[in-house]
Amino acid sequence: MAQAEEQVGRGAFLPLPVQNAYRERYRVIKPGWRSSGDQLEAIVRSHVTRESRVLDLGCGRGGVVELIWRDVKMAAGLDPDSPSLADHRAAGMPVVRGVGERMPFADESFDLIVCLWVLEHLQDPPATLREVRRVLSPGGHFVFVTPNMRNPLMLANRLGKALPALQRRLVPRVYGRDEADTFPVQYRANTVESIREHAEQSGLDVYDLRVVPDPTYLAMNSFMFRASVMSERLMPKGWGVHLLGDLVRR
Repeated sequence: MAQAEEQVGRGAFLPLPVQNAYRERYRVIKPGWRSSGDQLEAIVRSHVTRESRVLDLGCGRGGVVELIWRDVKMAAGLDPDSPSLADHRAAGMPVVRGVGERMPFADESFDLIVCLWVLEHLQDPPATLREVRRVLSPGGHFVFVTPNMRNPLMLANRLGKALPALQRRLVPRVYGRDEADTFPVQYRANTVESIREHAEQSGLDVYDLRVVPDPTYLAMNSFMFRASVMSERLMPKGWGVHLLGDLVRR
């Protein structure tokens, strides 16, 4: 997995290994800071038991669920992109082609749904969240991470929404992500306020909702890293780059 990421990131301005190195530097500057990915994994692990039934919604080629799927009663992935499902890294984990607005699962099928970098792509977030509520067992959790539209970095993503062809070219060049993994964005559930509103409309309660800063997304060199750290200090706390949430079925 690491070798594959390194191969994909080769030639990019800010491949994942470089970004992670700057994250380590940021941990030294700000002790106790954890990336949104680290925090999400901790939340997921706090909810799972040997009897858990877990869904990776928008699983792509894999994510946090691929780390735990052998340790739970049942785990599955759902994604509309067939090439991603064909390349899923957790060989043996069931994966199904489908969309969040119409999940091919019975009521109360899962105790935990994990959703990484998906909310920003949804055209109808309440429809997906209603389906999330339907397939969750009572007291089940929906844990997600998504970009925060309050962050100034999202200005570039808004441009990407307006000019998707430009986005498909820039993202691979900057971050080394495969162009095929760059999907259109909608940003209809990407503020604290909109998530709370959509959750209430869908019959879900907000169990936890965090804004997570991360100044490494423009850290293409040491100067840019220091400038990003400084700007992070000056921004309001609610402008951190990621939203990390945990919704629960009533």
